[in-house]
Amino acid sequence: MEFDNHSIKTSSDFRRSAREQLKGKWGNAVLLCLLYSIMISVVCGIIALIPFIGPIILILLVGPITLGFVTCFLKIVRNEPFMFENLFDGFNNFSSAVLAQLLITIFVFLWTLLLIIPGIIASYSYFLVFYILSDNPDLSAMDALKMSKKMMKGHKWKLFCLQLSFIGWGILGILSLYIGYLWLTPYMYASFANFYEDLKTNNLNENPTEYFVTV
Repeated sequence: MEFDNHSIKTSSDFRRSAREQLKGKWGNAVLLCLLYSIMISVVCGIIALIPFIGPIILILLVGPITLGFVTCFLKIVRNEPFMFENLFDGFNNFSSAVLAQLLITIFVFLWTLLLIIPGIIASYSYFLVFYILSDNPDLSAMDALKMSKKMMKGHKWKLFCLQLSFIGWGILGILSLYIGYLWLTPYMYASFANFYEDLKTNNLNENPTEYFVTV
């Protein structure tokens, strides 16, 4: 039997890869995360307060910005050059990004109405949606959700363990008056991008003609 090295990657493997890929790029990665946080937390937060049209504008912004953010981190882990303007690349696939964000919000909300745990599981099922859309801009939002759900089958616990592995760093970040989060945030997102890359490789090995384009 041929041994598949991709099946044994652990949280430490993803974190190790992230550290190597961020060498010489920490400054740009930190600034990228700051810009993303400002746009999502501050700008979108203010917009959401606008009566009537605020929530609608928010829906139109969050998906494309998140898609651009994910694209930047895929470029980082693939050792491809990126510019801060790439943060807005998601607007090039505006309709799919908006619809994907809307569908994720609706589905997770509906599952949460049943119980908290099903809602959490649903959020893990759709974790890869924007990574998939970044690699496949012609894919529909619904197909991206279906693909994410399929790829995450049997791997939700693996993602949970990866997220949990940062808890010590998170505590240190709090103790440092959140200054440590300047470095923790890009470290985490680079690790998540590596998690996606690993699942994508496994999926291509098992289903070489399904959805994915080569990048």
